Amino acid sequence: MTGIDVSPADVKILNALQKDASISNVALAEIVGMSPSPCLRRVKQLEASGMIRKTVALLDRKKAGLGVLATVQVRLQRHTEAGAEDFGRAMNDLPEILSCWAMTGRQDFLLMALAHDIESFGDFITHKLLSMPNVRDVQSSLVLKEYKNETAIPVVPGLPTRLYAAAEGTGR
Repeated sequence: MTGIDVSPADVKILNALQKDASISNVALAEIVGMSPSPCLRRVKQLEASGMIRKTVALLDRKKAGLGVLATVQVRLQRHTEAGAEDFGRAMNDLPEILSCWAMTGRQDFLLMALAHDIESFGDFITHKLLSMPNVRDVQSSLVLKEYKNETAIPVVPGLPTRLYAAAEGTGR
C-alpha cells in the first residue's frame, strides 16, 4: 500500500474538512491561510489522489431511531478465499451493518451493526446472519455507552509513514 505525501497546507485543509466538510471554500482558505483558488485546487487534488474518499453528513443514530449498536464476531464454516469474499460482499447489502472487517484470530469477521431495538437486533442475527450459507456461529456484544466515536484520522506531514498522537504533530 502506498501512502500519499501531504504538505503542511494539505494537513491544514484535511484537518479543517474533517471537522466540518460543509465549510465554504472561502472560509476554508481563510482557516488554512491561502487564497480561495489555490485552496480549491488543493482540495480537488486531494480528492483526485484518493486521500479524500468522499464527503458525508454524520447522523445521530439515536435520533434516527437506532438505539442498539453492537459488535458482531462471525466465524465461517469453510475458510476459503471465495467464501470470505462472498460473505464480505453480502455485508454490503445489509443496511444494519456499518462496518465489516476480515480479521485474524478466532473470528473471521468483525461487524459493527445497528438496530432499532433489542428485538429487531435479535431478528437480524437470527434471520439474516445465522441463516447465511457458510456462517458457522455469531457472537455479539451490545454497546452500553459510547465514550468516543470519531471518524477523523490524525493528519500530519509524513502520515503515510508515521502515525502521530495528535493532528498537530506531537508524535510519540
